[in-house]
Amino acid sequence: MLTRKQHELLLFIHERLKESGIPPSFDEMKEALDLASKSGIHRLITALEERGFIRRLPNRARALEVLRLPDSIAPGLSAPRKFSPSVIEGSLGRSPAPKPAPSPVASNDDLAGVVSIPVMGRIAAGVPIDAIQHQTHSIAVPPDMLSGGEHFALEVKGDSMIDAGIFDGDTVIIRETQTASPGEIVVALVDEEEATLKRFRRKGASIALEAANPAYETRIFGPDRVKVQGRLVGLMRRY
Repeated sequence: MLTRKQHELLLFIHERLKESGIPPSFDEMKEALDLASKSGIHRLITALEERGFIRRLPNRARALEVLRLPDSIAPGLSAPRKFSPSVIEGSLGRSPAPKPAPSPVASNDDLAGVVSIPVMGRIAAGVPIDAIQHQTHSIAVPPDMLSGGEHFALEVKGDSMIDAGIFDGDTVIIRETQTASPGEIVVALVDEEEATLKRFRRKGASIALEAANPAYETRIFGPDRVKVQGRLVGLMRRY
C-alpha cells in the first residue's frame, strides 16, 4: 500500500507523462507535493521504484517510466504509455524558468540525475600497458560532464600526465570518437595492442603522442600505427 505522498507523486508523474511524454523536474515534483527539499522527492521515487510502480531508465539522466498504477485508481485512468524521453542535460524535463548548471559532483538529493557509464579497465599514463579491457563495472557521473554521444570511463595507471592534472588512480571520462584535434588528450591505440592516454599532436605526416611530464619523451608514430579511441571530457577523483 502506498502512502499519501507516494500516491500523489505517482499520479503527478503519470499525468505529466500523459500530457507531454516528459517526466516533471525535481523542482516541479517538490512544489506539487509541497515538500521542503528535493531529498524528500528522491526518497519517494526510491520507494515507488522498490514497490514496482516506476523505474528509472538506465543511461538517461532523470528519466522515469510508470510501470503500473494502484488497483484502486487504475480502472479510471488510461494505461501509462511507453516513451523515449529526449533528455536535456542537467534537467528532468523542460522547466519554464532556466536553472543554473548542476554541480560537477552529484549531491544525495540529485542521485536520480546521474548517468551510468561503463568502466573499461585501465589506461596507461606512463609505461604502456595492455589495450583497453572489457567492461569491468559501471560508475555514475553527473550528466553535465558528458558532451553528447557515447562515453566510457578508464582508470588511470601511471604518472605521465600529471602536469595536465591527471594522476595515478584517477578515473577519466572519455567520449568515443575516432578523430582528434591537435592538443586534445586522447585514448590512443598503438599497433592494435597498446592503449595509452596522451596529448595528440601531428608532426608532418606522423602522429605524436605527447606526455604531460618532462620525465617522459614524446613518442612519434606513422599514421597507420595509431587509432584514436576517444577524447578526454572529464575526470573523477577520490580523496
